[in-house]
Amino acid sequence: MPTAVVIWIWCCAYLNCAGWILSALHELNEVGYTVTLLVGFAALLGWRNKTSGHFLARRRWQKFCQRFRRPFPLAFLTLTALAFLGGVIYAPTNYDALAYRVPRMLHWLAAGQWHWIHAVFPRVNTRSCGVEWVSAPFLALLKTDRWLFLINIVSFLLLPGLVFSVFTRLGVRRRVAWHWMWLAPTGYCFLLQAGSIGNDLFGATFGLAAVDFALRAKNSKSQRDFFAAVLAAAMMTSAKTASLPLLLPWALAMLPSLKLIVRWPLRTVAIGAIALFASALPTMVLNVKYAGDWSGAELAHGRVKNAAALRVAINTGLLAVGNFTPPLFPVAKAWNREVTNHIPAGLTVRLGEVMIEPAAVNFPAEEMPMEENAGLGFGVCVMLLASVVAAGFARWEKLPAGNRFWQACVRWSPVISLLAGMTQSNLAGIARILAPYYLLLLPVLLAGAGHDRVVKQCWWRMASSAAFLMAAGLLVVSPARPLFPVQFVMEKLATHASHFKIVSRMEEVYTVYAHRNDAMAPAREALPPGLKVLGMITFDDPETSLWRPFDSRRIVHICPGDTAADLKAGGVEYVLLREEALELYFKCPLADWIKQMNAQVVRKIPLNLRASRGPMDWYLIKLN
Repeated sequence: MPTAVVIWIWCCAYLNCAGWILSALHELNEVGYTVTLLVGFAALLGWRNKTSGHFLARRRWQKFCQRFRRPFPLAFLTLTALAFLGGVIYAPTNYDALAYRVPRMLHWLAAGQWHWIHAVFPRVNTRSCGVEWVSAPFLALLKTDRWLFLINIVSFLLLPGLVFSVFTRLGVRRRVAWHWMWLAPTGYCFLLQAGSIGNDLFGATFGLAAVDFALRAKNSKSQRDFFAAVLAAAMMTSAKTASLPLLLPWALAMLPSLKLIVRWPLRTVAIGAIALFASALPTMVLNVKYAGDWSGAELAHGRVKNAAALRVAINTGLLAVGNFTPPLFPVAKAWNREVTNHIPAGLTVRLGEVMIEPAAVNFPAEEMPMEENAGLGFGVCVMLLASVVAAGFARWEKLPAGNRFWQACVRWSPVISLLAGMTQSNLAGIARILAPYYLLLLPVLLAGAGHDRVVKQCWWRMASSAAFLMAAGLLVVSPARPLFPVQFVMEKLATHASHFKIVSRMEEVYTVYAHRNDAMAPAREALPPGLKVLGMITFDDPETSLWRPFDSRRIVHICPGDTAADLKAGGVEYVLLREEALELYFKCPLADWIKQMNAQVVRKIPLNLRASRGPMDWYLIKLN
């Protein structure tokens, strides 16, 4: 397992550095990535021959297969198979990925380099690029996003070994760590993204790996572990800048190994340079240059009032709702309505001053966990709560005296990181955003000796089985990748139970998700044949659909101040827009904008891009 994780860390760091280097050379294209992958593969073969690494040796493979005959590993393997099957059957539907992560890569590949994209949607520029640089070779060479989910499948498969290693090194008993290494990764934020192209699972794996190899380096004194810890920490920040506070536990875990730097000063400098390019630092520097601050938050939301204590209180409520809402919660709308009605208007205004999303101040619940909002989830959270309560009745035993203080500092430091993250987060989806934190927080709750007795109890094993079954059921019915005959079931429900509101709601949600990967296909089909450049006024819309087939056309974003002459100079003859975005960001009604641009409406196209919003009208405009 450590060898597999090391290879994954180095591959992802290599691709991140390659993305920036190819951009600097203006060779971010098929040829550039072909050469890059060949060089990387040659380096991997050289490393294998030098180390005689046989990580799929027969004896180890037999041990691997025997492990999955036991109930807990078998349950995890089954969930992995279901997630993989969903990824194979269905095209990606992660909204954030389709709205800005995949489009930004397509913009870069079309230009042959990274560039600050001319757009009113800040996230297409300001977000860190960790998973994008790993995904870019798929888009450049295969011209499809169908196989991007494999990145998350690999990340998911590495979680159990990392969980066991980190837990045992932070004082959790081996028996307890063994059971939780299979149970903890079934948290919904990990499981639902295993067959998806979200980037929270991707970052969570590197967060665990960074701490794991830092702890390993203390005992092994090996350059493999030391440098792997450095690169994993860099990749953790590159995946999501929300994980920056998790550098604290990593730094504490690295403290005993810092003296190793003097052994390999030149290698440390070289690996440090690779880590800088593989981290979020390049994006942060570019954000300062183009957006005025390292995070790009001011460009996206303007200045938000800072009230750390109040924000922690709000985020605590959001985490509680996001993690303890049952897998199926059909009364979510009623819950949301009652919560909104019972919060005083004055308090709502006060909360809105520190949170940028209006929904955050109403503590919304969802009808079903989706990959865009899911936290650790009901099953694992209830199991964790029950385990902590049950272990509390057992006699508390002291940990071995050796490095107890240092170990306790590392174990408790993620709590400080969590509080720091909660003081900064002002989004409604914090339960998902904090995915990299969850697994590093568990050792604090599981280090007690009483847990060793709890995991032996029959009730605990039965409850764990129920948690596995709930997780499997969630994968089967997930609207993003349902593993049951949706069309058949919906037809039967429409025939026999059409008078129930929940049936019409189910039909709407499953229909929207079924078409989300290519949600803007009706608009694309309305374009003139052979159109190579399309102008677009958009904000947080699944733009990826308009690029299909990839490498066939280019999308040009239109911003306030762009004139008809500017668009014509860029090769734009047709513009696709929705009136709401035009009025919100251009402060101009559709009729006035058409007159200013000397244009005409070619067609009005209704598109249903989000189940919560319903169909909205889009207009295809031709510049005269």
